[in-house]
Amino acid sequence: MNPTIVETRAAASVDRTIQLIATGATPGEACTPDLAKGPWQFDSGPATYGPGSSMGDVIPTGSPRQSALPEAYRTASNDELHARIRAAKAALADRVVVLGHFYQRDEVIEHADFVGDSFQLANAALSRPDAEAIVFCGVHFMAETADLLSTPAQAVILPNLAAGCSMADMADESSVEECWEQLADVYGDLDAVDADGRVPVIPVTYMNSSAALKGFVGRHGGIVCTSSNAKTVLEWAFERGQRVLFFPDQHLGRNTAKAMGVPLSQMPMWNPRRPLGGNDAAALDDARVILWHGFCSVHRRFTVDQIAQARIDHPGVQVIVHPECPMPVVDAADASGSTDFIVKAIQAAPAGSTFAIGTEINLVQRLAAEYPEHTIFCLDPVVCPCSTMYRIHPGYLAWVLEELVAGRVVNRITVPADVADPARLALERMLAAKPTPVAAPTGA
Repeated sequence: MNPTIVETRAAASVDRTIQLIATGATPGEACTPDLAKGPWQFDSGPATYGPGSSMGDVIPTGSPRQSALPEAYRTASNDELHARIRAAKAALADRVVVLGHFYQRDEVIEHADFVGDSFQLANAALSRPDAEAIVFCGVHFMAETADLLSTPAQAVILPNLAAGCSMADMADESSVEECWEQLADVYGDLDAVDADGRVPVIPVTYMNSSAALKGFVGRHGGIVCTSSNAKTVLEWAFERGQRVLFFPDQHLGRNTAKAMGVPLSQMPMWNPRRPLGGNDAAALDDARVILWHGFCSVHRRFTVDQIAQARIDHPGVQVIVHPECPMPVVDAADASGSTDFIVKAIQAAPAGSTFAIGTEINLVQRLAAEYPEHTIFCLDPVVCPCSTMYRIHPGYLAWVLEELVAGRVVNRITVPADVADPARLALERMLAAKPTPVAAPTGA
C-alpha cells in the first residue's frame, strides 16, 4: 500500500488516537477509558448505547441487541480483519455494496464503496440496484431508510444491531401519537383548513428518526427533512400549515426557524413527559414551531467557551458547526451547516486556512488528515465519538461479509409494509423540496 495512504489513515484513525491516549503514549483526554475496549464487550449485559457521547443517555426498553460476535473476529488483528474484509468483498464483487457514514471510524471507511451522510448513502444504494446486499455502516435509522428506498430483493444489513441513535430514540411513535392527540384538543380538527387552505399543524421529522416516525408524518400530511434542506422543508410546511411540530432534534428546528425569522417566543418546547408538553393552550396557539425535547449528545458537547478559546489560540480561525449544536454555539460560530456543507467548505478553502469544527470527531480527524494544507481541529478537546457509530468495528464488518459469502444473511433490517408505504411518501415529499445551494462561508 502507498506509504502516504498508510500515513493518512493512521492520522485519521480516532481508534488509534484513543489507544495512544489510553497507554499514555500521547497527550490528550478521552471522555471514557471504555472507548479503548472492543465494542463486543458491550453487546452482553445491560442494554446501553456504549461508551462515548451518548453513554449517559437512557436507552429505551426493548432496543435491538447484538448477539455475541464470534471469537475469531474478536481476537483477530487489525491486519487480519482488513485482509478478510477485502477477500470477502472480492468474492462477492457486485453482489454487495458497503456504505460508510461520515462519522464511522476510519478502519471501516477504508472499505466503504460510498461515504456520505445518511441520506446521501441511502441515495447511493439506489445507484446499485443489482446488488443483492447493502451493508450499511451507520446506525439503525439509516439502515431503515436504505431499506425503504432499496428494492424488495435487496437485503439491508447493519453490522452491529446495537448501533442505534439516542436522539432518534428520544421521540418514539407512542409519545408522538399522544402529542398529536393533545394538539387536537387545543387546535380542534387537525385536518380542517383555514381561509388560506392551511391545516393547524404539519408534522416534520428529521431524517434522524425511526421509520415508524417517518410513517407517522407520511400519514398526517408531513415531511422528512435533513440538515441540508431543513429551511426548504419548513417553508414547504408553512405553506400548508399554520405551525409545525418538529422532532426529534430541538436544536436543528430552533436554529433553522430562528434563521428564517421565527421569534423564540413562538417556538415552545414539547416535553412528552408533561401535559401539553409543559405548555399552556395560549402558548401553543401562538406557536409557529413546536420543538420536541430531543437532542444529539455529540453536538451538545460543543460550547461557546470552546469557540472563544479557539479564537484565542488560533487568530483568524474559521469556526463551522453543525446545526444540531445548541443555538448559542451556532450563533457564536462563523457558519453552520450539514456534514456535506462542512466538507465542501474545507475543500473550497485556500491553502493555509484554519478551521475549528463542531461535529463528530471521526469526520473532523479524517478531514485534518486528508487536507494537511489546512489546520483543522475539533472544537471539543476531549475525544468523545458518537457512541453508537462507534459500535461498528471491522470485526463486525468482516463477520457480516463472510456470512454473505457463505450464503447467509445476518442482521437484516426490514421495515414492515404498513410503515414503509407512508414513510416513503414522507421521503418523496422531502425529495421534491430541493434546497437552494449554500455557498461556503466567507473567508474559508
